[in-house]
Amino acid sequence: MIEYVVPRNIDDRILRRAAHILEDGGLAAIPTDTSWSVVCSMESREGLKRLRGLSGARDEGHFTLICAGLSQVSEFCAIGNRCFRQIKRLSPGPYAFLLRTLPGTEKALGLKRAEIALRLPDHPVPAALVAALGRPLYGITAKRSMAAAWQDDAAIDDEIASDNVADLFDGGWELEAIPAITLILDPGEERERLFSTILDLRDGEPALVREGAGPWPV
Repeated sequence: MIEYVVPRNIDDRILRRAAHILEDGGLAAIPTDTSWSVVCSMESREGLKRLRGLSGARDEGHFTLICAGLSQVSEFCAIGNRCFRQIKRLSPGPYAFLLRTLPGTEKALGLKRAEIALRLPDHPVPAALVAALGRPLYGITAKRSMAAAWQDDAAIDDEIASDNVADLFDGGWELEAIPAITLILDPGEERERLFSTILDLRDGEPALVREGAGPWPV
């Protein structure tokens, strides 16, 4: 199902419907400041299960926790002063920050390691959905190869985990090819095929993991 939205003036009824879908374990496709993401509620076990099923049996280092602000980040991740300043300087923006989680977060998300990639996208749709839901989103980058693997009922291989921009979607309507997605919030404009820049902040000093849309160093 596609809901067309005006990003900076989203109908409250659409946001409430989207939040209800996520609370019930559904998946939503949303635009970000890079490309499209598929998200679930971080507190929905069914949603997490479906997201992992869509992603395939791979390491979850490519999953991200999407928050609306730094105050929300500190509820789940260990952030020292240096990390805080770095994230504040680059957020919101096309960056993902690899951080250590606080005790309990990895259990809630079923993580194998006490670390997670965090995103604060510079786009009004993720922020509005997080606010409507009242908690962060857990997401992965939407890729064309997910639709093919889902339709073929085949295991998703490492190719989907690769950073190939040709595997990304342009328009929201294209994501209807992935049956696992319950709702698409579509601003009616195509997204650029971009990956975020990933910075490892686990040891305080930032280290580049992947070069993407966000410039580095800055």
